[in-house]
Amino acid sequence: MRTMTTCMAAAVLLLAGSACSPEESEEGDGSITFWTPYTTPERIAAQQPVIDAFTEETGIDVEMVPLEPDQMGQTLVTGAASGEVPDVIAHNPSSTAAWAAQGLLDDEAPQEVVDELGADTFSQAALDMVTVGGALNAVPSDGWGHMIAFRTDLFADAGLEPPESVADLVAAAEALQSDSLAGIAIGTTPGDVYTQEGIESMLLPFGCQLAEDGEVAIDSPECVEGLANYQRLAAAAGPAQMDVEAARAAYLSGSAAMVLFSSHFVDEAAGLDVDNPVTCAECAEDPRFLAEHTAYLTTFTGNGSETPAVYGQTTNYGIPAGANTADAKAFIEYMLTDGYVENLASATEGRIPVRPGPEAGSTEYLDAWAELPFGNDQTQEVSIAQVYGPELVDRMAAGAEEFTRWGWGTDDAELAGIVFSQTILATEAEALFEGGDPAEVAAAMAAAVEAAQQDLG
Repeated sequence: MRTMTTCMAAAVLLLAGSACSPEESEEGDGSITFWTPYTTPERIAAQQPVIDAFTEETGIDVEMVPLEPDQMGQTLVTGAASGEVPDVIAHNPSSTAAWAAQGLLDDEAPQEVVDELGADTFSQAALDMVTVGGALNAVPSDGWGHMIAFRTDLFADAGLEPPESVADLVAAAEALQSDSLAGIAIGTTPGDVYTQEGIESMLLPFGCQLAEDGEVAIDSPECVEGLANYQRLAAAAGPAQMDVEAARAAYLSGSAAMVLFSSHFVDEAAGLDVDNPVTCAECAEDPRFLAEHTAYLTTFTGNGSETPAVYGQTTNYGIPAGANTADAKAFIEYMLTDGYVENLASATEGRIPVRPGPEAGSTEYLDAWAELPFGNDQTQEVSIAQVYGPELVDRMAAGAEEFTRWGWGTDDAELAGIVFSQTILATEAEALFEGGDPAEVAAAMAAAVEAAQQDLG
């Protein structure tokens, strides 16, 4: 952790609202502090050998500090105010946008790292997600995308074709719903993050944008159409409010025909997550029953004619203003080269590489990731391809090249980050779940987003 000597204190930075790129020394002092969002004991244990190998190779000591993502922002602000900041933070794009707006991130060092590694070796979509005000404020590492898991046996029994669009999901969910089966498990809890994610994920395929060139657009015809479809999906989920835990449990127990989830779900459906076991009736005798009867939709269109969209979330390395920049850059470069694949193994199913290889066109890292074991059941070391087949791996990798989110890479990134962190749309969605007119709900959402925009100044 470093004392800020070449940047102003955080309070001044917050008022200035501009990034600070401290003058870096030619050499670091041989130690850095690294904040990681992967905080479970098994994931901490998986990261430590990679860090130890970096220290052995470079002589730079690393203190790893596990910290939940929702704790990082305030901790960083508090540390910056007292002059103490970490040197590297692994974080999501929402945090990138917020911290960049507050002047808490170095906005030159990330570009230097990317230039050194080769910008053409990264997914452009991933780079866009951490570009704020025209400057790269973090270095992308990996990510996950939303997928729909669906029961192939239930679809076949009902004579339904595999879904390809949100409209298909709606039709299937309504056809499959019964007193004992939710047509789909999806976020229906007002104000909840899972609901916020679900709304954005299902509206993006219709061409809906939160804002365009500073103008709030969530009440556009495309967004109203998306909300109308989300309303029908929510109704097909059943009367009880559903958050992420309830959605997961519904599918794993066999009481939901589909579920919207991140790629972290593939190990759970395969019976490879000891913390979230499969509990369906058939699973007692065959723990792989769900995996054998589950297929995944990895990209979505709205009605089938639009460009497919993939709601994604990436993990990125940021360097706070005032950090030990030289050693931080060395650490990030190592974590994206020699230590890359082994580090991804800390959560294989949710850490799809967005740097496929060491050179443009290479898939060396991606190919190695595809062979990694997934899940946290240490008694079963199998890869995603071994359980689901190589075709799913290919589609997951292709989806990572197309990750998108509202506002990222544009001047609307800060607004999008605020809307997400405050779950503004999920809060306004309560009226939608109660049967309200989607156009009226969209108008209320637009008013709430405009209020947040005004607060930004």
